[in-house]
Amino acid sequence: MFNDIITADKNLLIFLNNLGSEQWDILWLTITNQLSWIPLFIFIIVYVIKTFGWKRGGFAILAMIILVAFSDQFTNLIKNSVQRLRPNNDPEINHLLRIVKKVGGYSFMSGHATTSSFFSIFVIHLLKDHIKYIYLILIFPILFAYSRLYLGVHFPIDILVGLTIGTVFAKLYYLLYKKIDSKIFK
Repeated sequence: MFNDIITADKNLLIFLNNLGSEQWDILWLTITNQLSWIPLFIFIIVYVIKTFGWKRGGFAILAMIILVAFSDQFTNLIKNSVQRLRPNNDPEINHLLRIVKKVGGYSFMSGHATTSSFFSIFVIHLLKDHIKYIYLILIFPILFAYSRLYLGVHFPIDILVGLTIGTVFAKLYYLLYKKIDSKIFK
């Protein structure tokens, strides 16, 4: 059964990846680049400071920095433990893919999907009472994660697990954040 899941995962990636075309490659390369999202991060930082002030806002920003660092290290731990080859390096299927970006390292689970969903869900919890359309931030992890399929550097399961883990971590992390925040800023 496990082999059937892996085979289906590979086949789904081949299908999704081959939907791409050269005219869209530059867009998806831009989307997958973390630096492209700096305006979103600046907006969030400015809005958090504006909403909560320097002390409480600074604490929230520190919490976000810790969140990103933890997520990055956690995904690296999982990747190095599981050691699943990236699709672009998998000799079984790499000749069937449109490889737009050659990346080394391991595939499972997607750090892009995990960290972007972790960050976005945390920000939603943090700002849902202050920004009416904060849920639009979910566009970030969806596009960010899909870019990895488009480029042929992650399998769908890598993305799905990353989004799920990121969401669960965000909910738990926000509970911890609120507990600490309420003790510091009574």
